Amino acid sequence: MSFGRSLELFFVDGRPDGMLTAEVFNWTGHVLRIPKIKLPDGLKRKEARQTGVYILLGQNEDGPLAYIGETENMAERLKDHAAKKDWWDDAILITAAGDALHKAHVKYMEGCLVEKALAAANIPLENENVPTKASLNEAATANMESFLETLHMVLPAIRVDLFQTRTRQTARDQQAETGSQDRLFFRFTVKRNNLSATAFVDEDEFIVQKGSIVRAKWAGDRKHNTHYWKLHDELVSKGIIKVELDQGVLTENVAFSSPSAAAAIVAGRSSNGRTAWRTVSGQTFADWEKEQLEKAT
Repeated sequence: MSFGRSLELFFVDGRPDGMLTAEVFNWTGHVLRIPKIKLPDGLKRKEARQTGVYILLGQNEDGPLAYIGETENMAERLKDHAAKKDWWDDAILITAAGDALHKAHVKYMEGCLVEKALAAANIPLENENVPTKASLNEAATANMESFLETLHMVLPAIRVDLFQTRTRQTARDQQAETGSQDRLFFRFTVKRNNLSATAFVDEDEFIVQKGSIVRAKWAGDRKHNTHYWKLHDELVSKGIIKVELDQGVLTENVAFSSPSAAAAIVAGRSSNGRTAWRTVSGQTFADWEKEQLEKAT
């Protein structure tokens, strides 16, 4: 059984887009976000003079870009990066209470974070190579893995999506883990285009299954629906939508924030997913959701 966690955010400047700190109860880690424009103030903080891992976020002429590094004095390293790298806008500093991280800890963490960012393929890295992880003993490795597990909960909360991926386990794998065999599936078909997709709800995500047949190319208006066509193009470029002749096939389970977002990617144009997705019995997602709400109240 999993329990909730309490995340404390402190907006140092009193502004949501300014400098902030993030801490979790009973976690030794500390995360500090410094906008580059506030770097002189940020580097005066004690965390900036500690051993830790840092993430630079920004964009160059080709789009979003990130860099992950480690150092025993982040203030000195960031001053150097400010002079030599002009593309970044924010620095994320990851340290531990009492400056408890040492060189081997941060070398291990840096290697893990670079591996995860490359696997997610969400934002390109400026790092030329995957750093070698430091060799830690069994206890230290377990401690760092626990540290990283909490860190990956904290980072998305402060809008660091570098390590997030849209791909998910197959329903069969999830059922094997949970012992559940009663998952409800939704289906969306467009007969004239030979499109056929299945999906299921998992907590707060709408997941379209691997093997679903979707549009190979975006067919809708690119001027007024920028988010969905960019997402469709991204899934094609990453090979998550594999183009075969005139059709696209999902090579992985893909998570969406809503049934309409999922329907748009399947159809290649805007679509009301609340009525497009239906159960085997023909019930729309909207009616199913209404039924669940009525049961809950």
